[in-house]
Amino acid sequence: MITARGRLALAAGSIARRASKATGRGAGAMIGGLIAMKLDPTVLGQLAAGRRSVIVTGTNGKSTTTRMLAAALGTLPGGVASNTEGANMDAGLISALAVNKTAALAALEVDEMHVPHVADAVDPAAIVLLNLSRDQLDRVGEINHIERTLRAGLARHPGAVVVANCDDVLVTSAAYDCPNVVWVAAGGSWANDSVSCPRSGEVIVRDGAGWASTGTDFRRPDPAWWYDEDFLHGPDGLRLPMRLALPGTVNRGNAAQAVAAAVALGVDPAAAVAAAGTVDEVAGRYRTVQVGPHSVRMLLAKNPAGWHEALSMVDTTGAAGVVIAVNGQVPDGEDLSWLWDVNFEHFVEPARRLPVIAAGERGTDLAVRLGYAGVEHRLTHDTLAAIAACPPGHVELVANYTAFLQLNRRLP
Repeated sequence: MITARGRLALAAGSIARRASKATGRGAGAMIGGLIAMKLDPTVLGQLAAGRRSVIVTGTNGKSTTTRMLAAALGTLPGGVASNTEGANMDAGLISALAVNKTAALAALEVDEMHVPHVADAVDPAAIVLLNLSRDQLDRVGEINHIERTLRAGLARHPGAVVVANCDDVLVTSAAYDCPNVVWVAAGGSWANDSVSCPRSGEVIVRDGAGWASTGTDFRRPDPAWWYDEDFLHGPDGLRLPMRLALPGTVNRGNAAQAVAAAVALGVDPAAAVAAAGTVDEVAGRYRTVQVGPHSVRMLLAKNPAGWHEALSMVDTTGAAGVVIAVNGQVPDGEDLSWLWDVNFEHFVEPARRLPVIAAGERGTDLAVRLGYAGVEHRLTHDTLAAIAACPPGHVELVANYTAFLQLNRRLP
């Protein structure tokens, strides 16, 4: 039941949202939610009441996993509300739920720093924990602090099903004490932020897929769900073909967690896998767009772990060029020292036969890093001009957050 004050707040937010769209200032998800929340701080809880909600969080993969989860939950009756525009803080969640007030289900991407108080407001049926790694230290802070904050927030919701990636040490620590955990082997190729145990400080020893803290009993749990190149494996011998429209091993892990969460809410496993496989684009990510004589595939990367995964998807075999665009605005993190943690060295050989172009507002910082990596490159700050500088044909483009958004606004 939404109170009279809540209805007034939502009406004001709706007016602001429509005005933002009409004036071309944006989709209005943030401003509409901000105004509603200002007028009634309890409006998020009111909108979530009576729904079964799933929170999806982590450093990387939130938008993709939420989109897959929403598709899977859509196979159940009642409809699904979801913040598909990626606005993952309180204001964006309010807007998403307000747009679809009658949906019985909600798939909510939530910034990892906001999970505890959002969970208190919406009382989720399930919480999906993807991964935790360094992300914008000047804004977010140290990752061990985020893990402890998540751990404390989860402890307040013992009734929620926690779908957690057991390949990620920090995620496992956050979920380890929860009474109702579904462990998923969703992958964890980036391990640079979890060399020591977040609970004891002891060294983490890795042996193949396994890991354990020396001197304690904290170790990788046995997963109920895992995947290989062809199948998704689940409880009781379940094995389903998993064919995804999105590239990369990381997206197979995202799909595994989305399916596990959907099944926890009652979705048929085969229907969940099929629905996740229909997702082929997430807010412009992974799409291929024609720009003059170039077909450009667009990949987004926001932090060292995300760059590690995105660069592994770059296909240089049939490409006419590679464009890498980096900005350093507040949403990106103004401190770009993380560039030195990204392995650009594997572009050394491709750069000898095709152009690699550094672009973006902080293209000079990137060019210095590529130079130290031994990658032959050019510097063209304007991303569209960098694409145009490549020979006609296919271009692989990797950009960080605001560089990606700026380019999207300029593309057809």
